[in-house]
Amino acid sequence: MSDLQQEEDLAAKRLDRTMARRMLALLVPVAPRVMLVILVEMLLVGSVISRPWFLREVIDHGLVPAGHGWRLDYAVLALSISGLAGVWLVRFVLGGVGQYLAGTVAVHVLNDLRARVFSHVQALSVRYFDRTKAGRIIARADRDVDSLEPAVIHGPPELLGMALRCLGAGWLLYLISARLFWVLFPLLPALGLAMAIFQRAGSRVWARVAEAKSRVTAHLCESISGVRVLQQHGFEARNQVLYQSLLTQLDRSSVNGTWAWGWFGPFSAVLFTIGMAALVLEGGAEVTTGRITPGQLAQALFYLNIFLGPLQELGDLYEKIATATAAAQRIFLLLDTPIEIGNAPGARELTGATGAVAFEDLSFSYNRDDPFVISHLNLAIPAGQVLAIVGPTGHGKSTLVQLLTRFYEPTGGRITLDGVDIRTITQESLRRQVAVVLQDNILFSGSIFENLRLARPEASDAQLTSAIRDLGADEILSRLPRGYQTLVGPSGLNLSHGQRQLVCLVRAYLADPRVLVLDEATSSVDVHTEQRLQKALRRLCVGRTAIIIAHRLATIRDADRIVVIRHGALIEDGTHQQLMAQAGTYASLYQAYARAAG
Repeated sequence: MSDLQQEEDLAAKRLDRTMARRMLALLVPVAPRVMLVILVEMLLVGSVISRPWFLREVIDHGLVPAGHGWRLDYAVLALSISGLAGVWLVRFVLGGVGQYLAGTVAVHVLNDLRARVFSHVQALSVRYFDRTKAGRIIARADRDVDSLEPAVIHGPPELLGMALRCLGAGWLLYLISARLFWVLFPLLPALGLAMAIFQRAGSRVWARVAEAKSRVTAHLCESISGVRVLQQHGFEARNQVLYQSLLTQLDRSSVNGTWAWGWFGPFSAVLFTIGMAALVLEGGAEVTTGRITPGQLAQALFYLNIFLGPLQELGDLYEKIATATAAAQRIFLLLDTPIEIGNAPGARELTGATGAVAFEDLSFSYNRDDPFVISHLNLAIPAGQVLAIVGPTGHGKSTLVQLLTRFYEPTGGRITLDGVDIRTITQESLRRQVAVVLQDNILFSGSIFENLRLARPEASDAQLTSAIRDLGADEILSRLPRGYQTLVGPSGLNLSHGQRQLVCLVRAYLADPRVLVLDEATSSVDVHTEQRLQKALRRLCVGRTAIIIAHRLATIRDADRIVVIRHGALIEDGTHQQLMAQAGTYASLYQAYARAAG
């Protein structure tokens, strides 16, 4: 099942309650700080439920009968005002401390989760990235992680605070008058039933909202990365229509979610009004009979607000939890994606390799039901040999590179390096021994020197400069505006294609691999640039095994050996002269290339 299909299936289901346990597990590393946040929340609740007591004191004891009127007892009034001021000061301080603690918890938890997601994404196989849009991955690692904060960080303390306020206010209301408490008690089942109904109606909606947001982000990232193609083909208007349709789907999902929970607030407000009216009527009767004082009635009205207020807020909290749970499903779907290719148990480091490569009875298909791209191929490459692989497009040449570097695993057969099955070698040491230069290489934002240090982080500027000179790349790269400190821009777009290829060749040279793979490394440059690249390539291939895949057949005439692959099978093998004499597939391809080249 594809990653997209799994997300769509999740969006169609009710939110999985197991997600709550996995989300709370994120708090385990910062449990002491979470306990401090909870303690602060408990103290805040204590300050909230203590305020009505001061109001009662003012009404019952601050107003003293005096003849035909009333007079203020300024001592009681001063005491009550001082007490309220102290409570507000405590609440102010605790509120700031609580926000600070919650903020530090959020930073640690969310950054740890981002690092975990990033580490897992880097370890996933190429197959995953072939079938998953970059925007969807970015949405999970960025926006979905942010969506967890309201529920994971603030949710538990808020939920605890609501529970404590309800229990504390209910208990104090019961102490004032059990009759008043039981008058209000029937509101609780009604409110609980309403919450269950609204929760059932809205749970699936929030998963659809998260999925719709993911589609919007994926399309946006894809459009930004391909903006040159869009503008070149005048596709902006149609792309805008596509993007607008995704926004419409997101709007519809969001509106449905708002509609599902939009009635809970008014419903709880109606219950609150009913409770207030019932309390005033019953409380008034209690006051007239002398069972409670006017101050206690006012105190009870405040406790009603404290008692039912959290239940009204619970709707907003559930919306946050539902949104976070939908995001968590998508994050954990990513984290649960198995790493298809990893180090086998007991995998060993390969050192001192000579570079002998062998493909033994190799077969491969990208998917189980697809036809074989490589079929029972046998090819041995002695150490130090320069081998060229040619053949029609789509017949498995580049697939061999993917298999050699273990971006994919063979369906059958095996690949060896110095006689050792590459599946028994750690991936790190294998990729130190095998370097690949592709047709479209990626440079990272930074200077030329910074990109070269990806291959050898400890290299000094002098060593990097020497490597550039060794390959003859200094004539071009030194002429850049800031020389080797020139910023290459995102993906190296500040450089020409030929300049990027030179940087990548120097980077491969610095890595000093035993096996060098050049996959169409010069196919997208002009003839003048290609000549310079060829000089660098010849120097780069000295003393190591080289596998060259090229459509410009003139560039591989001097290879030690040329093999032809067709339909995933090796059909010709020899030098340029031998294959031309055979007048077979290679000769036909070479003659067609020569005619096309004029």
